[in-house]
Amino acid sequence: MIKIICMGKIKEQYLNDLIDDYKTRISKYHKLEIIELKDTNNLEEERDNILKHIGNQDYVISLDIDGKEFDSVALSEVIDKAFLTNGTITFIIGSSFGLHEDIKNKSNLRLSFSRLTFPHGLFRGILLEQIYRSFKILNNESYHK
Repeated sequence: MIKIICMGKIKEQYLNDLIDDYKTRISKYHKLEIIELKDTNNLEEERDNILKHIGNQDYVISLDIDGKEFDSVALSEVIDKAFLTNGTITFIIGSSFGLHEDIKNKSNLRLSFSRLTFPHGLFRGILLEQIYRSFKILNNESYHK
């Protein structure tokens, strides 16, 4: 299973359409759950809410601007290896305040997509697209260029 823990709901319909499209595509490969937590300006409260949704056996990937960068093929290899030993891969997208250090320290991987800042809803779509791309790569299906 893939879990994505993120803060807040997406208000823009076009972003919801993008997210729903990739949720449908990914569901052909793996079960996907998106957990939307209430936005808060308190990192300790956010940390506690996130920790409630992380299982002991989850492979945790925190999205962190200071994390490690991969190309799409390398990310697909990370996902493949994680599924060999873990039943669930949990991606965590923090709020505009970032992630509490406890969450970063609990993570198996701190992943950066870029040093750029993205709108939350758009980034959620980008993450889902890269997860979908990973499954296409792992299954030797055409899509990745």
